[in-house]
Amino acid sequence: MGIRAFFKLVEIQTKVASMIPFLFGTLYALFRFQQFDGYHFALMLASLLSFDMATTAINNYYDYKKAIKKNGFGYEEHNAIVRYNLKEPAVVSVIILLLLTAIGAGIALFLSTGWLILLLGGLSFAVGILYSFGPIPISRMPLGELFSGLFMGFVIIFISAWIHAEGNHLAVLDLHGSVLSLQVNLPEVLLLLVVSQPAILGIANIMLANNICDMDEDMENKRYTLPVYIGFRPSLKLFRILYCLAYLDLAALLLMKVHPVLVLLVFVTLVPIYKKSAVFTAHPSKEKTFVIAVQNFVLMNLARIAALGVAVVWTSRPFF
Repeated sequence: MGIRAFFKLVEIQTKVASMIPFLFGTLYALFRFQQFDGYHFALMLASLLSFDMATTAINNYYDYKKAIKKNGFGYEEHNAIVRYNLKEPAVVSVIILLLLTAIGAGIALFLSTGWLILLLGGLSFAVGILYSFGPIPISRMPLGELFSGLFMGFVIIFISAWIHAEGNHLAVLDLHGSVLSLQVNLPEVLLLLVVSQPAILGIANIMLANNICDMDEDMENKRYTLPVYIGFRPSLKLFRILYCLAYLDLAALLLMKVHPVLVLLVFVTLVPIYKKSAVFTAHPSKEKTFVIAVQNFVLMNLARIAALGVAVVWTSRPFF
């Protein structure tokens, strides 16, 4: 399998959906808790990236196997297995290798941190597999936006912050004999949830845009996604509303004492994002305008990463 075919199989350009929350969570730990662990950072990067690529490859393989409509862009061009005439054993081997890498790095991270990583990592693995596989995959239900947003937005940010911070900053899960105890710093977790809104809603909108573009094919292939349930026009309206709601996190950034000038610069990005979303809603197309959802997610969240990065330098706190 060539590198171009591999990148298409795992849709490498979509990995920003996991890497950006990962970087945001890391910077959050630097700013909020003044802590960073390079070893934990490397392990989570290897596990997260490998698993994200594996789930995408599984999704493409499952779509290839289950496709009823076998013509058009979604099947002939978008799916790497058809486009590059990939052999099924090669695709399965790549998926297994990626999963083994993700599991190995995840176990190493668990052994170096604690039980909470095992719980959240295992739950994320389960959702990731069930998203594309099983009798009724999540991606074929009206829950895809909810699960992808929460797990790729909030859970990734939570874990990537937690692996650097001392346990009592966010949550602690301990096993004492046969007793499992969980302690949660509720104000800090709720604050992190609010700050994660741009990632949660941005990722949900990537999934929503994808499902809007695929409505006709999804109905033919019996994929009952959210747009299929609520309709075309309500889906377009929801797409634009979610971008506006994503900016509610700016109040939390001010509460965290991020400089108001930085917060204002982040707020200004709402203008191009709303304009670009109008372009998508006017002409939803997988080939031409779907990329706007990805571009909006990147702009919206990189602005916050830049603001946090400047805030970390601005405060000049030692954290290594």
